[in-house]
Amino acid sequence: MDTTNLTYHDQVTIDNVRKLREVLQTLPPFARDYFRAIEPTTSARTRISYAYDIRIFFNFLLTENPAFKGKTMSDITVDVLDQIQAVDIEEYQEYLKVYDSAEDNRLQTNGERGLKRKLSALRSFYTYYYKRERIKTNPTLLVDMPKLHEKEIIRLDVDETAELLDYIEHAGDQLTGQKKRYYEKTRLRDLAIVTLLLGTGIRVSECVGLDVTDIDFKNDAIRVVRKGGSEMMIYFGEEVEKALLDYLEERDSITPVAGHENALFYSTQRKRIGVQAVENMVKKYAHEITTTKKITPHKLRSTYGTTLYKETGDIYLVADVLGHKDVNTTRKHYAAMDEERRRKAASAVKLREP
Repeated sequence: MDTTNLTYHDQVTIDNVRKLREVLQTLPPFARDYFRAIEPTTSARTRISYAYDIRIFFNFLLTENPAFKGKTMSDITVDVLDQIQAVDIEEYQEYLKVYDSAEDNRLQTNGERGLKRKLSALRSFYTYYYKRERIKTNPTLLVDMPKLHEKEIIRLDVDETAELLDYIEHAGDQLTGQKKRYYEKTRLRDLAIVTLLLGTGIRVSECVGLDVTDIDFKNDAIRVVRKGGSEMMIYFGEEVEKALLDYLEERDSITPVAGHENALFYSTQRKRIGVQAVENMVKKYAHEITTTKKITPHKLRSTYGTTLYKETGDIYLVADVLGHKDVNTTRKHYAAMDEERRRKAASAVKLREP
């Protein structure tokens, strides 16, 4: 297969499909039926996450359940699912809180969100075989899902946003030697990335996936590939435009590694920059601005969503621009702001003149 003309997103899809096949080799053979069935409605990345989660369940049975002593993953057949009772699922839920990974023997922990995701994956797995009458019981339905407690939205205040951008722009004034040279080499790129994240609310995965041809300066927009593969044009303002243009002028002098010619943002190795590199970069700069807030690219996305909601009061617009398929997801994130608006309403109405 000729891969020279593949887009970044095509290549990521191919890599994920290959990775999924590798993980499926480590699961009981019958499990492949389930992953084949959910293929039309899920991304390869989602199926990989499900596969890892299902594998943890079977490793739990092999290592913690006496009934499976001496057995291997290939010994497990679909009828095993009917041998599991609700109490076994509850024991699994307890196990997930702290356990040793079967792959690298490292200690793993799960909070309430991690627990819910893994139990949801197992419930989906069971439901497939139950609906197709390959098993007679579904104990996952008899166990309550963990209750999720809402987490406060961490975001930058207006002054912190300005301070962050100013710091990235002028941090070199405080540096010397090799650190200064590295900073100067990446300054325009870093400023463009952070300004883009703050000015559009795109995901970090969407950011690193951008090609230079995805920018439309005529309409001040970028084309992003959302979760699930759908494309969307996201519009940006003057500050983002200036940051991108300044970076592109410098980018023209970079000779990329073969296969990375179309990437918008390059790493210092002249390859497409990765998610981890952007996360580390944001963390590094943000730490200089605030030590009480753990700022990540996702928190920059939350900052954008908060600002847009404050300015427009339109939750549907925020959901659309952020790429949320369900407006309730957006509403849940910004419920605290609605509470603030309702409090203002209480003092806005005067019953008697003072």
